[in-house]
Amino acid sequence: MPDWGWIVLAVAVVFGASKLPEIARNLGRSSGEFKKGLKEGNEGEPESAAPPSSGVGPAPAAPPPGLAPDGDERRPETTL
Repeated sequence: MPDWGWIVLAVAVVFGASKLPEIARNLGRSSGEFKKGLKEGNEGEPESAAPPSSGVGPAPAAPPPGLAPDGDERRPETTL
């Protein structure tokens, strides 16, 4: 708890004692707005955002353009 005392003292020295109530008020307002925004963002979503599991995993991703499905590199055929 003594650490908070040093922090408050440092803030008072930096900003001045007359600005402390204004700073605290603004911090309270901003945290209230933040909490309000979180509530509004979660209103339209169900409690569980995960889709129901069907027991089947996701489809495998396609191989990158330079690789065959078995992982071997494709080499373009050249005619001489």
